[in-house]
Amino acid sequence: MRSEKNEKPGWVKYIGVLPVIILVSCSQTPTQTINNPIMNGYFADPSVVQYNDTFFIYATIDPWGDEELGVFTTTDFIHFEQKHINWPNKKQCTSPTSKGAYVWAPSVVQAPNKLFYMYVSVGSEVWAGVAQHPLGPWRNAKEDASPLIKSDFSPGYHMIDAECFIDTDNRAYLYWGSGWNWVNGKCFVAELNDDMLTFKAEPLDVTPENYFEAPFMIKRDRVYYLMYSNGKAIDASYNIRYATSVSPLGPFHEGINSPILKTSSDSTIYGPGHHAVFQYKGQDYILYHRIYPQKESYVLRQLCVDSLHFDENGFIETINSKGIAKFAE
Repeated sequence: MRSEKNEKPGWVKYIGVLPVIILVSCSQTPTQTINNPIMNGYFADPSVVQYNDTFFIYATIDPWGDEELGVFTTTDFIHFEQKHINWPNKKQCTSPTSKGAYVWAPSVVQAPNKLFYMYVSVGSEVWAGVAQHPLGPWRNAKEDASPLIKSDFSPGYHMIDAECFIDTDNRAYLYWGSGWNWVNGKCFVAELNDDMLTFKAEPLDVTPENYFEAPFMIKRDRVYYLMYSNGKAIDASYNIRYATSVSPLGPFHEGINSPILKTSSDSTIYGPGHHAVFQYKGQDYILYHRIYPQKESYVLRQLCVDSLHFDENGFIETINSKGIAKFAE
């Protein structure tokens, strides 16, 4: 559940990108590491897509969204450049059923047709955009400029946090859903037609144990890992979990070691959640946000990255996060 947006103080807007770089020695060979958070400023709910040699990161601007998304490019997760895209924004993504929430929680993928699609939460509804390049120009993918999933799609549940997964057979699936007042989170899924907009069948409820929001699907060795967040996104209870199935449509059962990332005993990592997974040189990485503790009535969150590993039985290992992630050589 996200609160409706309050007026935000000007200082919390983007204040620059200046990650800390540490050099350590390993067998006399300098190895570059990345200190978390990976950039200055307050962002959350990240999505990442690679195009050629560049990673494009899309994220919520804290607190609780803005008129646009935070967008960055990087080739190494050390140096970042902020960008601005023309869509989505609150004005373009408002319908008769929209609520007051601003722009947050993007998911960007490149479809088999080579176009880029974005599924993003605006006004407690899911909107879909399309572009030929990760930086656009973007436009509403629906000709009538209406939301893909309206706020009243399933009364009692929050229509946000859509995430698109493209399987190895090029079939695409959309996962989404949350709850209100930090309870009754619900995860829906529907297979998409080739237009990446319409559903092949009625959406299914595939909510796993201990689910609240932020679904993210990955596949490994024919096993489907539905990853997600549970707890309250405003405090230390927020965490990242996962469940597995032999089908992208479930049923899903929570996995060993879940939750795989939670608030650490020393609060170095506080309220981690709403993540994305990407690969770099054969290694899996998890990009997520954590809370920056402060005394205001709203939360501010920062983007972090760490390695993601699987054990010999295929279970996701607990993330050994110390604020540093070593990238593959």
